[in-house]
Amino acid sequence: MDVHLVDGTYELFRHFFAVPASADINGHEIGAVRGVLTSVLSMIERGATHIGVATDHVVESFRNDLYPGYKTSEGVPPELLSQFPILEEALAAMGVVVWPMVQYEADDALASAASKAAQDVRVRQVLICTPDKDLSQCVVGTRVVQLDRRHNILRDEGGVVAKFGVKPQSIPDYLAVVGDSADGFPGLPGWGVKAATLTLSQYPHLEDIPKDWREWHPSIRKARVLSESLFNAWDDALLFRTLATLRLDVPVFDTVEDLRWKGAHPNFEEHCQRMKSPDLFRRVTTATSMRSQHA
Repeated sequence: MDVHLVDGTYELFRHFFAVPASADINGHEIGAVRGVLTSVLSMIERGATHIGVATDHVVESFRNDLYPGYKTSEGVPPELLSQFPILEEALAAMGVVVWPMVQYEADDALASAASKAAQDVRVRQVLICTPDKDLSQCVVGTRVVQLDRRHNILRDEGGVVAKFGVKPQSIPDYLAVVGDSADGFPGLPGWGVKAATLTLSQYPHLEDIPKDWREWHPSIRKARVLSESLFNAWDDALLFRTLATLRLDVPVFDTVEDLRWKGAHPNFEEHCQRMKSPDLFRRVTTATSMRSQHA
């Protein structure tokens, strides 16, 4: 079996800025919700059997306690934030497992689910459905991969190296020095993408980098400047790496079979009526019937 793990936060943001605004019968904005539901349904219609969706029910997480500059919900349109609980309830009614994150982030749930699913010998491949660079650290060979569904790009370990110049296990170190503007931490002065790639391709983790710049690999230019920047801000570098490192201990499921899609629940029709989406209900009903016939 294949396991599909979907970044619900990314999907909701993507659809919010891509589809026209639309209100349900109560006047609540649901355009993005409807888009995500349709997208997940299309995966099911194409044969996906085991699916989990992670969302940031609350944008803030434990990382905000570690670093004041970490990303918050400030600036996010309220009509987008209001759709998170609506999406979570609708997905659950559609029969899809949902992990609404509060203490942790959606990325942590995806990382935990990918790690746990990969331990099951029945799983052929784990597909983490998001283009988010943070999740690249979870890629393992060709068994745990990233799928950018929007651009139809499948990225295995070789793909991660081709994109970033470092292996998946070095992604947190890479982000620590170059920074991540989306998450709100700046990285270290002088450490651009090229410098990070050259250095971390030789020394996979920050602790592996020689403290004496004269011992650095000769391919790394400006070693002295980079060394001073790193070791003068060592505590910051370790903090940024902690922020970039995804947790693997988030409670997600007991067994992979918990992720099997068996069809919508009876209350899904009510959700579709509220969203004025009769076609979505018909498609889900058909998919549910077909799935039950092949159970």
